[in-house]
Amino acid sequence: MAERVPFLLRLDPEVIAALRKWAGDDLRSLNSEIEFLLRRSLQSAGRLPTGRPEARPGLEPDEGEPKA
Repeated sequence: MAERVPFLLRLDPEVIAALRKWAGDDLRSLNSEIEFLLRRSLQSAGRLPTGRPEARPGLEPDEGEPKA
C-alpha cells in the first residue's frame, strides 16, 4: 500500500457534518469518504494520475468500495 501523507483541512462545520453522515451511510471512515470523493472527482475530470488501479479506463468510482 502506498504511503499516506497527512494533510490539514479546514472545513465549514455544516460541510463536515454532512460528510460525517455520508461516511456513516456508506460504512466508511470520514477520511476514507473524503479520499473516495476526491478520487471520484479526479477520475471524472481525467486528472487522476496513471499507474494506479483507480485510473484504469472504465473503472467505476465505487468499484471495490464497501456497499451500504
